[in-house]
Amino acid sequence: MSRNLRVIFAGTPAFAATTLAAIQAAGFVVPLVLTQPDRPAGRGMKLAASPVKQLALQQGLPLIQPTSLRTDGRFPAEAAAALDHLHLTPHDVMVVVAYGLLLPQAVLEIAPHGCINVHASLLPRWRGAAPIQRALAAGDEQTGVTLMQMDVGLDTGPMLKRASIPILTSDTTASLHDKLASLGAQLIVEELQMLAERGALQATPQPIEGVTYAEKISKQEARLNWQLPAGTLARQVRAFDPFPGALAVLDGESLKIWAATPVAAPQTAMPGEIIQITPDAVTIACGTDALTVTQWQKPGGKRLAVSEFLKGFALREGQCFAV
Repeated sequence: MSRNLRVIFAGTPAFAATTLAAIQAAGFVVPLVLTQPDRPAGRGMKLAASPVKQLALQQGLPLIQPTSLRTDGRFPAEAAAALDHLHLTPHDVMVVVAYGLLLPQAVLEIAPHGCINVHASLLPRWRGAAPIQRALAAGDEQTGVTLMQMDVGLDTGPMLKRASIPILTSDTTASLHDKLASLGAQLIVEELQMLAERGALQATPQPIEGVTYAEKISKQEARLNWQLPAGTLARQVRAFDPFPGALAVLDGESLKIWAATPVAAPQTAMPGEIIQITPDAVTIACGTDALTVTQWQKPGGKRLAVSEFLKGFALREGQCFAV
């Protein structure tokens, strides 16, 4: 097989666009791109193209946006048309990155070399929709990217390649996202180059032990429970940046916390009580120790350092956030 490997690409968010750009830059032919339909976004809730669609249009790549790929679902005619498009597009392999639609067996079987998924965790840990956030919130010391030969299960297919990176105490979901997007793009280009050279994929079954699931992050999870240890809350703040943002409720007002660190503190205050305010930080008692917050946001406002935030929102020692 020549270097002119033909790669159909399916993906939606910025993480996926990074991979598509790397595949193109490496010289592989991309005869078709699949991405999710345009969705309402922003304050005006106007229809917005996904990052993958934007890149595909910039590069002049053929593009389809099916609502579903399941002919037994709610949109059978649209799914059937998409499957016909895949069958009629000559290609060797399909790469799937955070696409957001389930791929039925009928799709997985079309490409001669099947479908390769770029997943942002060290499988089998954190299968599912939110592996970066869950790894951060759980206090994992490392994460990474796994290339997987897809099957009909939820991230259960055999592994082609894995690479890990440490999770730093300064990492947020935003920073880890960018690191893992670059790592995933590098790995898939290497794997496609190997496929072009040897004409076959070499996969290893995932371990049976160590399986965890990364459920999608909900807005309901954003509210901090001050009865938890400060270390746990600090990880949640980092995991919920940039979405949905950690929430702290004070006198019925929902404030977002964007930067915080745990500090040792005696348990002399109620969980959620403000125990110290300085020009640079607000320290709040937790179930164990305390959380020092250095970046806040009020409703309708911007992320602000404490000194700027306090100019427009008064806090005082002794106030208590709702648990």
